[in-house]
Amino acid sequence: MKLVPGFTEKYNVNKLVYFEETQDIVAAVEREKEIKKWRREKKDALVAGSNPEWKDLSEGW
Repeated sequence: MKLVPGFTEKYNVNKLVYFEETQDIVAAVEREKEIKKWRREKKDALVAGSNPEWKDLSEGW
């Protein structure tokens, strides 16, 4: 079982491959909404630009 039921459990998400830091929660929510509107190819390019090997960035947390 996943730690947080919902999206991660339903879609078998188990790696953190991308994240951004923001100044505040409002900016974070706005950025999330912006990215969610993108096509898959654009999202993949965003991840590959900072994490080309798609490593799990949460390892060691």
